[in-house]
Amino acid sequence: MKIAVIGAGAVGGAIAAVADRAGHDLVVTARGEHLATMQRDGLRLSGAWGEHLARPRAAETLLDLPDVANGEWRPELVLLAVKAQDARSALAANAPVLDGVPLVVVQNGLGGAEAASAQLPSTPVVGALALFAASYLDPGRVSITASGSTYLGRIPRIPSPAEAAHTTPPDDAAALRIAVEALSPVMPLETTDDFAGAQWTKLLVNHVNALPAITGLSVQQTIADRRLRAVLLASMKETIGIARAKGVRFAPVQGLDDRLLRFVQRAPRILAQLVPRAMARRMGATPNPGSTLQSIRRGQLTEIDHLNGAVVAAAADLGLPAPVNATLVSLVHAVERDHRFRTPAEVAAALPARR
Repeated sequence: MKIAVIGAGAVGGAIAAVADRAGHDLVVTARGEHLATMQRDGLRLSGAWGEHLARPRAAETLLDLPDVANGEWRPELVLLAVKAQDARSALAANAPVLDGVPLVVVQNGLGGAEAASAQLPSTPVVGALALFAASYLDPGRVSITASGSTYLGRIPRIPSPAEAAHTTPPDDAAALRIAVEALSPVMPLETTDDFAGAQWTKLLVNHVNALPAITGLSVQQTIADRRLRAVLLASMKETIGIARAKGVRFAPVQGLDDRLLRFVQRAPRILAQLVPRAMARRMGATPNPGSTLQSIRRGQLTEIDHLNGAVVAAAADLGLPAPVNATLVSLVHAVERDHRFRTPAEVAAALPARR
């Protein structure tokens, strides 16, 4: 199958590598030294999904490849795997290639697939949540530090009255079938009938990202630290409460479901902390820096505003406070500005009212 991956970083690069290994006809986009290294030396995969040197055609945009620009090569499936803050510009830069082509949006946070659907109304869109842990710290190299499934699901599509009257909506169900057919043989894959609920569950999983970005420690190290584990648990409890206030029901993802997460919200800390401890064990022994710390180390802006920041925004819509998540967002932005990691004691002191 002809597959394009827009954003071949940690997650996109890992998917691109296994798709290449399976024999798909692949093109990818990237930037800077990572792009130059892939063009010269290929893309090397290592870790839990095995070793492979992929040699996809690579450019800054799909339209920079002559046969794509002139229509000789047209993808049958496109994956968008850029950071949430870069999604809109990446879609705009590649829009002429995407019209009517099934698009899988692999993104953290809330609403990414829905925003892509609104931006490209004639393109069928599938939402995707990557639960594997991938690291990209060196150009041209990605490593899977912990295996896990990627969850695919259809998103609610609500056309405007004008669209409903004059256009046929894209076939998102067919796009989901095409994505499953292409990706299930090459990587662990599951589907969900409640993608919105799964997004919220994945948002809880992504709460492990903020503390490594703030401290420079791995996810496993932050959860092992009593003070930082208490902060993580407080942010999770706060998020679960806000989700419940919105009427969200958490869909099952990687062992987490609505019943368990409601228990986490109600339970005393000594019992509730068993859940983040279990999340750390699932990651295995290989230190997992988390995607937000990887961005910090590469000198890039993080997507924290779409992770813990999404909780703050959801709380504001309800007229509710989210002080723990707001403080974590503020601390990540402070590290972005001054390039100084905070100690566990400093993090704990910034959150004196945690429970």
